[in-house]
Amino acid sequence: MEGDELLERAPEAVELAETFATIARALLGEPSVDQTLQRIVDTAVTTIPGCDHAGISLVERRRVSTAAASDEVPETVDSIQYEADSGPLLDAIHEQEVLLVDDLVDETRWVEFSQRAVDATGVRSVLSLRLFAERDTMGALNLYSRSPNAFDEEAQAIGVVFAAHAAVALSSSRREANLERALESRDVIGQAKGILIAQRQMTADEAFEALRHAARNLNLKLRDVADRVVYTGELPTGVDEH
Repeated sequence: MEGDELLERAPEAVELAETFATIARALLGEPSVDQTLQRIVDTAVTTIPGCDHAGISLVERRRVSTAAASDEVPETVDSIQYEADSGPLLDAIHEQEVLLVDDLVDETRWVEFSQRAVDATGVRSVLSLRLFAERDTMGALNLYSRSPNAFDEEAQAIGVVFAAHAAVALSSSRREANLERALESRDVIGQAKGILIAQRQMTADEAFEALRHAARNLNLKLRDVADRVVYTGELPTGVDEH
């Protein structure tokens, strides 16, 4: 690239960098996983050239489902892929990090999905980007356009960077949510121990062991048994004393 052209594009590059910085701060500032996901898809539509619709598919216990969508179109296209068990988002998750479809009308890799998606939604172009942090594949960011050849090299490059920001924000949001759940569980278990200590003159260790014993006997999580104790004031019925 010539020097003059570099100078001409410098303001554009700075503006794009500022945009990504703003996006990163906004994503990390969302208070919940669901709100983070929704911000990702909404911002993708307004940021990535050619993108008319956006959705996020997440992998949970080997099952893929749509967790957020800018509108009903991604949900429809995604559901066709799940039913057909084939399509760009599934391949992006399992086989390659970036998967581009210039025109579904001419696509031969997933014939059933392609025909049904075009007929149902009018979507022509697809760009699916794997969401991952380190070795953890979380799902895919899926961009859809009503125009063929919608995602040029610039759009793909922006999409890759955007997906990286989204993956980091999603990973951080998930960790925070897991930490909150862990802290809540600890508080509930502590309350349940206090009830058993007061009722049965147990030590703290004896109260905790009673909760663990109940969880094993009833095939429940420790948190669930503690919830019952806090709610009812008693260990769940069917637990043998020891």
